[in-house]
Amino acid sequence: MKILAVDYGDARTGLAICDESELLATPLPQLNEKSMNKVVALIAQAAAEQKAARILIGLPMNMDGTEGARAGKSRRLAGKVEEAAGLPVVLWDERRTTVTAAGILSENGVFGQKRKDRLDSVSAAVILEGYLAWRKHHPED
Repeated sequence: MKILAVDYGDARTGLAICDESELLATPLPQLNEKSMNKVVALIAQAAAEQKAARILIGLPMNMDGTEGARAGKSRRLAGKVEEAAGLPVVLWDERRTTVTAAGILSENGVFGQKRKDRLDSVSAAVILEGYLAWRKHHPED
């Protein structure tokens, strides 16, 4: 199943999609939008264009496992996206994904504006990869 992953931020929102076999997570162009309602519409549009069957939204968690300060915004976004896209939405722990994504970009020599333009979508791909690894061992969920 194709799954669209979302790394929601105040100014930029990263997107990534996996293939039907759920093996490859590919970053998509990130959304440079501050309005939650516009982001919701753009996510729903991307899900339709990509023929996604599910949407995965990163849930900001603290290192101790409690929800982070931004978790409420992500939960609100998830509800709005589910309604707008008409697809099931799953919230997924996004701890350390930005750090991992920054490391990937550094290893590939991506810095400056190019890094800023890609970081959130690479983070969405990292979130998606974690979810796909979990699904591999929990196919019934």
